[in-house]
Amino acid sequence: MNFNLDEKKTVFGLDIGTRSIVGTVGYKERDKFVVISQKSIEHETRAMLDGQIHDIGQVAETIKKVKEACESESGLSLKQVCIAAAGRVLQTLDTHVDLVFSESRETKAEDITNLMSLGVEKAYREFQAENKSDMKFYCVGYSVVKYYMNKTQIGNLLGHKANQIGADIIATFLPDDVVDGLYRSVELAGLEVANLTLEPIAAISVAIPEKFRMLNIALVDVGAGTSDISITKDGSIVAYGMIPMAGDAITETIALHCLVDFDMAEKIKRDSDNNETIEYEDIMGLPQTISREEVLNVIDADVNKEVELVAEEIIRLNGGKAVSAVFVVGGGGIISGYTQKLAAKLGIVKERVALRGSEVMGKIDFADSSIEKTSLLVTPVGICLNYYENANNLMYVTFNGKRVKMYDNGNVTVLDVAVSAEFPNDGLFPKRGKALTYSVNGKSKIAKGSLGEAAVVTVNDKPADVTVKVKLNDKIVITESTAGVKARIRVDSLPEYGNDLKLVIDGKALSIPRPVTVNGNFVTGDYEIMDDDIVVIEDYCSREQILKALDLSLDTRLVVNNVLSDDTTKIYENFDIRLPLDGDYSSYSESSALNAEAQDYKTEEKSEESSTPEKSSIESSKEENKPVTNTSVSVVVNGKTVTLSGKAGYVFVDVFDYIDFDLSKPQGSGVVTKHNGHDAVYMDPISNGDVLEIYWKE
Repeated sequence: MNFNLDEKKTVFGLDIGTRSIVGTVGYKERDKFVVISQKSIEHETRAMLDGQIHDIGQVAETIKKVKEACESESGLSLKQVCIAAAGRVLQTLDTHVDLVFSESRETKAEDITNLMSLGVEKAYREFQAENKSDMKFYCVGYSVVKYYMNKTQIGNLLGHKANQIGADIIATFLPDDVVDGLYRSVELAGLEVANLTLEPIAAISVAIPEKFRMLNIALVDVGAGTSDISITKDGSIVAYGMIPMAGDAITETIALHCLVDFDMAEKIKRDSDNNETIEYEDIMGLPQTISREEVLNVIDADVNKEVELVAEEIIRLNGGKAVSAVFVVGGGGIISGYTQKLAAKLGIVKERVALRGSEVMGKIDFADSSIEKTSLLVTPVGICLNYYENANNLMYVTFNGKRVKMYDNGNVTVLDVAVSAEFPNDGLFPKRGKALTYSVNGKSKIAKGSLGEAAVVTVNDKPADVTVKVKLNDKIVITESTAGVKARIRVDSLPEYGNDLKLVIDGKALSIPRPVTVNGNFVTGDYEIMDDDIVVIEDYCSREQILKALDLSLDTRLVVNNVLSDDTTKIYENFDIRLPLDGDYSSYSESSALNAEAQDYKTEEKSEESSTPEKSSIESSKEENKPVTNTSVSVVVNGKTVTLSGKAGYVFVDVFDYIDFDLSKPQGSGVVTKHNGHDAVYMDPISNGDVLEIYWKE
């Protein structure tokens, strides 16, 4: 048969089993799948047990051999691969998800993809909330149970006009160590994972075509280490399960009975399928023979136990009752008597439990026509087909030199990776220097430190932003943001300090610095305020200050508002100040009268001040240490007006100082940031009236 080979359309799948690894290379052509190469190599040692990789290096070596054999036969250079995980420690979760459109419109393929992504993310959040163990799980596959259009069940959403679409899905989860072992082995063999699924999901895509899924059928994929189970009903896959017992348990029993190693026991088991007498050599080097009947008698108890466990799991998954029929695939199901015993345990006629091979592979073509379409090939081919049906995947990226695993929904950003890697929240955005707390004339003040430099982000050595989307194997580096300078304020920069007191003495203008005390001690205007300082700035001066400014003797008496002044006199602006030239003070009142007048003046001044609303301490603190060019900007954040002040200009990231949004406590799969309807760039300037959106992605 001639095949039209298009390298871009080909897919490479690996069935990494407990006993062997099967590699399949092929491509889809209309409704058929064309296999151009298929190679199987057994593990040289027991590098895998019960579907779990124990020797990553040895499994990687076998994968590499399979890869090279497939490359040689197909003539392709294989770089990406699809894989499937066995259902060891399998967990499942059912959930419902909806996607609402802004208006009624035709449902597109990308809408269905988005719906599935939302569903998987929702399932993952719900699963994590229920996971009370110390194990970390990952979603390795999902199936749609039902679709809904405008809340009414429908078979296929594509092309239908709707306001809302929805789906019931069943998501499957496996522990971190199972997934990591698969990924690491593949990478050591020089391959990248293009898609990850579950073995029963892969098998069912071939073994139970859509037209049969209206029936209540169980699929049992009997491998070497595990027996994976899935159930169909009403047109959908409704449940997944597994038992940790399969072909290897039977092989181990033969090894004990015949006193041989595992590989020889496996050969005896396989030979017993077609031979009445099997010859072998035991561990003592002695030649031995065993009949097929004896082999079956030896393994009978194990087969009974295995089918009993499978039957119990099928009934549990099917709501407490037997299914109508069972399809069996995988090498472990070939053992004589397996299907008949399973039928008996389920209480259904034996004809309704059968191996599936060529019967379900009518749309699978092989370049090598000599290959027999048996139950052994169902899962390997299904792994390839699953790539076309459910192209969702985990992906690895490198974050600051460490590998980070993410669920790839097509919208993973640098920020999502940083949150997953537990990068410190304050390391992403500019940090302010230490604030300064103090009081001025009895009012508490807080001066903020300056903003430091924003985090420097690169993706694959190119400058980027935290909103940039990432893909498989991207190299992300974030240099942590820096802290700004600690707040520093001099007394003469305080708004209360104002200008010097403007006095007029004998008709001549004189400027006198305002008296300032800090913690009770007089200071000059260049004093730098410290934490918890108590600053008092007066709006009057003393006789001593005026005399020093005039370079006169401190014994000189001043006449203020026709009253003689002394050391206790408070002299305000606009007071009448004179210096009698003749030195005759006898006609003037003493200073006590002047102090009473000064008190009246101060009371009057306060009364005038109270006629205008006094600024709050918060407003005053925002005016601290600002150049006259400082401005304020009002923007709308999540529907509420927020005013930013204290700087000459503002960028998007500044708004995080004014809203309650804690990135260290994720409440979704990522953060959505919008600036006037577009994806935000954190260092972009913002202006009055801009509309900003910041929320957790569901």
